[in-house]
Parts: sequence; C-alpha cells; structure tokens
Amino acid sequence: MAHIAFVVLPAAGHVNPTLPLVAELVRRGHRVTYSAGADHAEAITAAGATALSSRSGSVRPTGSLNEMLLAGVETCRMVVPVLEKVFREDPPDLLCYDVLTPYAPALAHRLGVPTVVTVPTHASNDSFDLMKLLIPADFDPTEYVAARAKLAADLGIPVDPPVAKRQIVFLPRRFQIAGDTFDDSYAFVGPTLADQHEDWRPPAGRRVLLVSLGTVVNNRPDFFHAVVRAFAGTEWHVAMALGDRVDPVKLGAIPVNFEVRPYFPQQNVLKYAAAFLTHAGMNSVMESLARQVPMITYPQTPEQAANAQRVEELGLGRILTDLDDLAVTVTEVAGDQDIRANLAAMAADLRAAGGARAAADAVEAALP
Repeated sequence: MAHIAFVVLPAAGHVNPTLPLVAELVRRGHRVTYSAGADHAEAITAAGATALSSRSGSVRPTGSLNEMLLAGVETCRMVVPVLEKVFREDPPDLLCYDVLTPYAPALAHRLGVPTVVTVPTHASNDSFDLMKLLIPADFDPTEYVAARAKLAADLGIPVDPPVAKRQIVFLPRRFQIAGDTFDDSYAFVGPTLADQHEDWRPPAGRRVLLVSLGTVVNNRPDFFHAVVRAFAGTEWHVAMALGDRVDPVKLGAIPVNFEVRPYFPQQNVLKYAAAFLTHAGMNSVMESLARQVPMITYPQTPEQAANAQRVEELGLGRILTDLDDLAVTVTEVAGDQDIRANLAAMAADLRAAGGARAAADAVEAALP
C-alpha cells in the first residue's frame, strides 16, 4: 500500500475528474490524502480519501489577470509551508498535482518526492501551449515575474521547478488539440465519470434541453432571460441550471415547460437530453460526449472558447454566436444526423481511453 497525496486547485472542474481516480486507487489498497479546500471535502471523503482541513472555498476568477496572478503568488506563500509541514509529518510516496494549481510545483520541489500531473483540460507541449490562449498578447507580466522570482528565492526553489515526467490528461487523444504531437509521457485516459445517484426523469414525451453555464462564470441573467424567451411554451422540457449567483425570482414567471435549479445531476439529465446548451467547460463537454448529446456552446472564458472551437471542428456541435438565434440553432443541432454520427465515434474513443482504471495504472507506474 502506498501513500499518495493529491494537491488540486479548489474548483469543481479540477477536482471532479480526479475523484473516480482516487476511488480506484483506494479500491486497489492505496491510502490517499487530498488537499482541495473546504467546499470539496465531502466529495473527497466519499471517494475514500482523507480530506485535509481547510477554510478556503472554491476559487473564482476575480479582478484583472495581473491581480489574479499576484494573488496566486501570495497563495503559494501561505499554502506551501502549511502543506509541507503536513507532508513532512506524513510523507507521501507520490504527489499528484493539478497542472494549474500554482503552489503545487513549489510544494513538490520542496518535498522531493516523485510526481504525476493531472490535466483536466487541453495539455500543453512544444506544439500547443494552452497558456497562450489564456494570456492576452498585450499582457505585461513585469510585476508578476518579479513577485514570482522573490517567492522562489524566499522558498529556496527554482523559478520554474521541473515538470513531472508523467501527465494524466482527462481527454481522449483525438479531442486534444494537436493530439498526435504528444509522446507517451502523456496518458490520455479520457473522462473519469462517477455515477450520480439522483433519479432525475423528465416528463413523458418531451424533448429535453439541458442548459448550464457551469460553476465558475455563470452570473449571466441576460443569458437565462434569453433562454426563457426562446423556449417558453415550446415542446422542449428545459432543465436550466442557474448556478449559485442568479436569483430565479429575477427571471420573472418561470414557464411551465421549464425546470429551474441552481444545479442538476448533470450526467443523469444528459441521459435524456436531445441537446445541451453549455459553456463548454471541459467536464461538461466530456460528459456530453459520453452520453452522445449534441452541444450548442456559449463559452464564457478563453479556455472554454478553445473547447467550443474543438467541438465545432470535430463536428460534435456548434458555437452559438448570437442569442437571438438560440431556438433555431438548438433545433438544427439537435436534428443534425452528421453530428449524431460524429458523437457516436467520439464516444467509442472515450470508452477505449480507459478512464479511471487507466489513470490509476499511470499513477501506480510512477510509484517508486
């Protein structure tokens, strides 16, 4: 039995793909300790890991890019010593850390243990660099570079700690941008989807449209108003997830063919959905592909825009560019037989990638 530590950015899109992997490692007899903030402690514990206590909640993008990067540096300064103390007292045999978690590489270097990186979105190499999509070309990094250099000096680590030799990517290789340029150090295991137990069912005889902007950038009452206008009184049963920042009262009278909640058990709803109007977060994209549900994407961030572009390039859905075209676009995409055929082929790729078992194999292969 090995002791495996996970250090992951406290955000659903980063934590959720790792939980079935954690459950599989625990099933194989390993002990897992997991750091990802208070909001995810219950789910981590349910997967069989020990959740490290923390008062921090889930992260959301706030302020300018410069402000967020500087805040990340300060988070490193606070978090690294705390986690280092925990893991010095209870040393892990292996550290698995999320690729976008700012303090994880510094912690890994300080601990000097073998590492594996988990990648919940597109991976990066010399042919494709995700960060170039996320950082505007005119961004001035001067202040951030200086703060990062001071942090590295204070912690006694390189400014750029070595990258882990093994990366687990929660996509099938064919969905990855420039996927054929990645070597075997990248394990493309596809999505690791855990069963959701709520028995959600739609009204009999109604086509289901699932609508969600995810858990991070979802404060868009204008978007949800547009969905209500487009589909009120139609043949669609609309399951609309508002997130935690839009008050349904502000949407006015909810049409009888709408079901509105903060969140739905998304995978269960997708079992019945004829179409998915989505922000194109990678978890949502993978869940939609697994259920072979055509996507109408309405991205809210540069990363989501890259996912949406990939969905359209592979013929798995269409990008919505104008909310006035909502009803027409959804109807066309839901009935497009070419999209249906492409979804069936991609779903086969997802099954062949191996999921949580393949991810656990990759983690065990990295154990000393």
